[in-house]
Amino acid sequence: MPQKDPCQKQACEIQKCLQANNYMESKCQAVIQELRKCCARYPKGRSPVCSGFEKEEEEKLALKSASK
Repeated sequence: MPQKDPCQKQACEIQKCLQANNYMESKCQAVIQELRKCCARYPKGRSPVCSGFEKEEEEKLALKSASK
């Protein structure tokens, strides 16, 4: 049986918030930040819902090193 995603709850909260606020991301920053905090607590690849944030971080690092 696959392990439960440790950050699934936060991801669901983001979806609820977005739906309740007509998909205005600016109104859901607090719940998005909670997911980021959860993702930071687990090793890369441990939480599938964090893969988008992990990819975003990789892209930022690549841009930063390319600009040097």
